[in-house]
Amino acid sequence: MKKKIALVTGGFTGESVISLKSAAVVEKTIDRARYDVYKILIYPGDWHFICSSGEKIPVDLNDFSISIGDEKIKFDGVFNILHGSPGEDGKLAGYFDMLGIPYTTCDQLTSAITMNKGYTKAIVHDIPELHVAKSIQLFENSPLNGSKIQSELQLPLFIKPNNGGSSIGMSKVKTWEELPEALEKAFAEDKQVLVEEFVSGREFSIGIFKGKGNITVLPATEIVSSKEFFDYEAKYVPGVCEEITPGRMTEEEVERVGRIVTKVYEKLNCKGAVRIDYFLQHGTGKFYFIEINTVPGQTETSLISQQVRAIGMEVKEFYTQLIEEMFA
Repeated sequence: MKKKIALVTGGFTGESVISLKSAAVVEKTIDRARYDVYKILIYPGDWHFICSSGEKIPVDLNDFSISIGDEKIKFDGVFNILHGSPGEDGKLAGYFDMLGIPYTTCDQLTSAITMNKGYTKAIVHDIPELHVAKSIQLFENSPLNGSKIQSELQLPLFIKPNNGGSSIGMSKVKTWEELPEALEKAFAEDKQVLVEEFVSGREFSIGIFKGKGNITVLPATEIVSSKEFFDYEAKYVPGVCEEITPGRMTEEEVERVGRIVTKVYEKLNCKGAVRIDYFLQHGTGKFYFIEINTVPGQTETSLISQQVRAIGMEVKEFYTQLIEEMFA
């Protein structure tokens, strides 16, 4: 008998647009011989499923079910492709935990921690061979921030919302005059902001997932952007950046990166597929951790999809492994 899978998408943030694109790819790629898939759209105060007839069916939040005609449909598991809040920050995970429904992504605690860039770095910083840029975490847009940053950090700087995604609200600051506007922009997206020193290096993004009980490190993608950094436009507008999969790394670098990211996955108690962004510093080759994404994009051109295909695996099989792992 086929398992009933809820494909959750939508969201409460600007990333909902990307979430819908990811869900469309998962919906058409997932193995329909094994799973009955129901796309559940989650918006503030509006959780629903749309029937083939176009009828909007509300979700019963008491047990996360839907009723189509006389049939009440309960789900065996959830394929979570909701970027940002509440799918990536632990809120949905906690809800599904209380209902006893398994899901494809990290648990509530890991999701909440990894959504916070500063807290994540504090946990992973002592992993052997891993480095983090010097940074300050700000909790309010105070007039005192400027002098604190100037006394503790050196230009250039990256200013980013601590809990955001898709590089929304992020800036690169080259002069102190640019700092106030960059802080304003970041605080408009989040109540916490991370200010960190710029690391000059080659940028990569690498997928790691657990399937059939084993952790698999996918080939890294090298990001060669025509922009100052891998911002929202570079991520989602075709032609703005070049993505090379597998990225150009030596055999030693491939092995070292694999060791480091596996330790990150294990130390943060990750589940399903995650994507880790990192720099290899110019001159030294040192691995600098940027951030982890626990609900990585699944669009046709997303990095994870490229990396899965690079190891000769069909994306459909990849999705099957993620789904089956949540039942293991």
